[in-house]
Amino acid sequence: MKLCRVLVAVLMVLAAQTASAQDPEHGSFVTDVVRAVVLDPTTYAPAFVAWEATRLDWRSSQVFFENGWRESNQRFTLSGRGNDVAVSYVAGNRTILMDALANLQLSAIHNVSERVIERVLLPRYPNHRTLIRTLGWIERSALASYWTYRLSAGHFRQWQENERLAREFGYR
Repeated sequence: MKLCRVLVAVLMVLAAQTASAQDPEHGSFVTDVVRAVVLDPTTYAPAFVAWEATRLDWRSSQVFFENGWRESNQRFTLSGRGNDVAVSYVAGNRTILMDALANLQLSAIHNVSERVIERVLLPRYPNHRTLIRTLGWIERSALASYWTYRLSAGHFRQWQENERLAREFGYR
């Protein structure tokens, strides 16, 4: 959670721009799109939250594996089938990191495509700049929220269930 707060604070500082009544000069198309995607928290949020949720689930599961329990998620078993022996803690962390990087890549691709569409529409409809940017922000935020929920909700629930079961069985 501390890392999340620091990341949000850094992004807010980097994204801060001076207010101006004049229309800012436009840089190159590619530079503007890349800058917008890099500074947009919706690029990172789904991957970061899903990584944290999966990591909490994985870490809280370790006590069960030490006591002979099996892993039900086939992606984290030695055989690749559910209800089998879990991979090592390090191998599981590697899988979680690779998933987070894949999620980050998908999110970045989505945000690049949305920013390109926005950048194409702005000169075409100069009287609707605020509307175009607002709709883009809403779309990016809505999709990032949806992806974040889909990728992490089950892991957060499993983490809480693991914590409850560990207390119930006296593993903690």
